[in-house]
Amino acid sequence: MPPRSDEPRRDPKGARRGSSRDANPADGEPRPDEPGIGGISGARAYTPRGRTVREERGTPARSGGAEQRRTPRSTRSGDPFRPALQVLDGGRAAARSGRRDAPAAGRGGVVRTVAPRTPRRPSGDEPPPRRRTTPRTPGRTDRPAARRPSRKPPRPPKLADPRLRLRLGTVLTLALFVTIGIRLIFLQAVDAPAYAGAGVADRTRTVELPAPRGAIYDRTGEPLAHSVEARYVFADPVEIKDGPATAKALSPLLGIPVSKLTTLMKPRKLENGNPSRFEYLARGVEIPTAKQVLALELPGIGVHRDERREVPGGDLAANLIGFTSQDMVGLEGLEARYDEQLAGQDGKRVYEAGRSDLAAPIPGGYSKTTPANPGSSLCLTIDRDLQFKTQQILSAGMAQQRGGTAAAVIIDVPTGEVLAQASHPTYDAKKPADSDPVAREDAATSFVVDPGSVHKAITFGAALQEGVITPDTTLPIANSIKKGDTWFSDTHRANGRKMSIPGMLAYSSNVGTITIADRLGPDRLIDYQKRFGLGQPTREGLPGEASGRLLPADEWSESSRGSVPIGHSVDATPLQMAAAYAAIANDGTYVQPHLVKETIDPDGKRTPGPTPVTRSVLSPQNAAALRTMLEAVTTVDGATGVTAAVPGYRVAGKTGTGWRLVDGKKQPGEVSSFIGMAPAEKPRYVIAVFVYAPSGGGAAIAGPAFRDMMQFTLRHNRIPPSASGSAPKFVVYPR
Repeated sequence: MPPRSDEPRRDPKGARRGSSRDANPADGEPRPDEPGIGGISGARAYTPRGRTVREERGTPARSGGAEQRRTPRSTRSGDPFRPALQVLDGGRAAARSGRRDAPAAGRGGVVRTVAPRTPRRPSGDEPPPRRRTTPRTPGRTDRPAARRPSRKPPRPPKLADPRLRLRLGTVLTLALFVTIGIRLIFLQAVDAPAYAGAGVADRTRTVELPAPRGAIYDRTGEPLAHSVEARYVFADPVEIKDGPATAKALSPLLGIPVSKLTTLMKPRKLENGNPSRFEYLARGVEIPTAKQVLALELPGIGVHRDERREVPGGDLAANLIGFTSQDMVGLEGLEARYDEQLAGQDGKRVYEAGRSDLAAPIPGGYSKTTPANPGSSLCLTIDRDLQFKTQQILSAGMAQQRGGTAAAVIIDVPTGEVLAQASHPTYDAKKPADSDPVAREDAATSFVVDPGSVHKAITFGAALQEGVITPDTTLPIANSIKKGDTWFSDTHRANGRKMSIPGMLAYSSNVGTITIADRLGPDRLIDYQKRFGLGQPTREGLPGEASGRLLPADEWSESSRGSVPIGHSVDATPLQMAAAYAAIANDGTYVQPHLVKETIDPDGKRTPGPTPVTRSVLSPQNAAALRTMLEAVTTVDGATGVTAAVPGYRVAGKTGTGWRLVDGKKQPGEVSSFIGMAPAEKPRYVIAVFVYAPSGGGAAIAGPAFRDMMQFTLRHNRIPPSASGSAPKFVVYPR
């Protein structure tokens, strides 16, 4: 067996010979042909400290020095640093290949050597140590060994560069901070309003500040309707523990049956599926009663500020004023017509508050209050005392008429102001829900009638103004006249005798009126009807006012020539007819009737109502002449209006008998009316009374009701009696 490569070889003489890595025994220096040790291109020998052997020993290198330099042995036991050096030198492949030569010159490997140990000097009696020689294989000559083909050792692994890792970490850290910075900028600048808005919505509370509704006053400042502070009682069905017991406790205080309260407090679902947390139990509760409810400390029952509409007069002018809902929204009458001005604008308070037990305003948090803007108040032309007396007289007269309807209007002649406007039946505005819808209508503006003979004053006024007749005109009047297929007759027969104009008005002659209208013609008669305000609403101020209707001339039949002049085939309201007579009383000038005198702002500023429309209809002379002729109706013996005369005052007016029309259809019974003015010599007031009596007898109500109303009105306003005493004497049938 050949010896192992790491053992010394012996020559045939038995002497040991050093291996190829041993120094030359002659000079103690490495061989020039050994790469990595003595050669020029070889690597220098280093100690484990990274210094050369020469530097370690502190001896300069000499080419021929006697000091011997040792290389580490190739055995494991001889060189403890060999495994690490083998890794640096390309791994353990060289050791396994059995090669003993050092890396070839020009390779990148670096050979590290261990500083040689200091040889122990022998004592004088000890021989010098023998050099180790590598034994040769027997029979082998000392010829140079054949050079094996060199293989390129594998490249050593690249070591990690700490600078690269540092740079990469720095870049990543900077990128992270830049990303966070950009995100913060977006959160603080771009997305901040959205996040802030979402947060504010969660912690803000809104409290409505209801605006007080404006009041409605009469002409003297007395309240007809006004709002007072109240409370409403509500329930949270989710928090109520015992519904029947809670209802039983509240029923005596609220005046609501236990069964109804129990139903209101039952849990129910909203449209979105959530449970209902709020139910009204009572509205407009008085404050003392609300305090009693709170004192019970019932779970799920609460009290909050509310407003209640107070109507001091109950049914006083109820048909004019109307009423509101529990939410203070006008539903009928002036409350509905002027709802926008009366309601005002609600305010609100928005503030930040905590949750649960901390549901209180956050100190220093967001808080904004928009004050409520109270509604404006209305000052009407209505006289409270006069309105009350008018309603009283009308109701007393209608006490025996079941199913009847009546209306009364009092107008101040110079201004067109409506001082009273009464309806029968009426209702209590405090409890509108308990009333009949028919009773809530204002008869003066919604009661469409066939006016009948009260229309004759318009026909005679037009004839005077157009010069067809004069105050002294007399005409032979037959008992009847035929127009088309209809006969028109008089109640007071003239038998063909001449009749004066005052006599025709006193006895309400149909034949005389139709005869004068034939001379006037349809076109001129229709023109004066419009001038007197017929066929169009007066726009007094109430909603839903009827306009009436006039028959156009092209729709007249032969019988219309007889019916229209005497007030048939004409649709009108009591207010329209009252305004027409007010034009006669006002020296022939029509003044639009109106109810609103002025508007009072929340700060107390008063603004006059709309200026009424005025127009001239008759000349003052013709108006005065017509008024004088109309006095015959209340003064001539046997005249139709003697029951309407007012002692001490000259009264001019006209009676009428017509029909009530509903959807253009004549209703059973008749409509009796009287419209008059006083004092006739210089009228101050016009009063119109219309009575619909299904069973008849309305004339016995209208005349006396007018008398009582006019008498009270004149005395209430301290109008002195007529200076001339009595009316002039009229001749009905002049010779």
